[in-house]
Amino acid sequence: MPSIKTKAIRIYETGGPEILRYEDIDLPDPGPKEVRIRHTAIGLNFIDTYHRSGFYPVPLPSGLGIEAAGIVEAVGDSVTSFKPGDRIAYGGSPVGAYSQAANVRASLLSKLPDNISDQQAGAMMVKGMTVRYLFKETYKLKAGDTILFHAAAGGVGLIACQWAKHLGVTLIGTVGSDEKAELARAHGCAHVINYRTENFVARVKDITGGKGVPVVYDGVGKDTFLGSLDCLRPRGLLASFGNASGPVDTFDLGLLAAKGSLYVTRPTLMHYTSTAADLAATANDLFDVVAKGIVKIEINQTYRLADAARGHADLEARKTTGASLLVP
Repeated sequence: MPSIKTKAIRIYETGGPEILRYEDIDLPDPGPKEVRIRHTAIGLNFIDTYHRSGFYPVPLPSGLGIEAAGIVEAVGDSVTSFKPGDRIAYGGSPVGAYSQAANVRASLLSKLPDNISDQQAGAMMVKGMTVRYLFKETYKLKAGDTILFHAAAGGVGLIACQWAKHLGVTLIGTVGSDEKAELARAHGCAHVINYRTENFVARVKDITGGKGVPVVYDGVGKDTFLGSLDCLRPRGLLASFGNASGPVDTFDLGLLAAKGSLYVTRPTLMHYTSTAADLAATANDLFDVVAKGIVKIEINQTYRLADAARGHADLEARKTTGASLLVP
């Protein structure tokens, strides 16, 4: 089959950032129902470090990355929804976005409106669509709600702060430094807790008059899981959507009864965008709030694709804020 040469990040084993290899690969013509994308902006997400480390196993050797924006270069058989020259973006697809070009299933792509830049799209699809499903599907927020959101100054967190404020929701956010506290506050976080100097459970109880919150959104994992349960009101919901501090160990289900008949869910973007209708609704809601300026996408770190290892190291060392991009 005809192919083109392109540069990509590949891994041949699991481990630290040093295992990333920047090399030439042969990219075949797109197959049936596939589209070849020339990437212009590639998202850097914490889940990428899970794939690299083996925490979320992928068949080896493998590419990395699940989010990018770019231009359609070619379409395979049976593709009618896209044509060469279209601007597109995707998030949550099989790994392989860390590349100058890639073949992606057409069903995973969203056509970009003119008022969304490639850089915005490359940095926001996974994070923004995550916030959208968390707020509108996992627990349907309404004006007047008070919620707890961990890592409020991160890429997902800064979007959540802005979107919550737009919805009339009071967001309590945790952060790891005074600088991150200022960043979260500037983006609409109503109450900021520095978990390194404050007990976030006690502060949440204080803010809510002892009642707790109806929902906690926790992308941190092991370090915050039990404390998150203690922040919930009776019959509250913990949405554990990430493991930045490590996986949550097995725990006694009886705790959910003892702490107030609580609910716990472990949602993923893939299951909330698995149909064409769900993907369109999720992406279009995100495009709408960004185009209107309700949610601003803060790209605070940019790395060359060849320097992806440095991006991974910075992400895992908590040196980043907002979104990070790789530039092919």
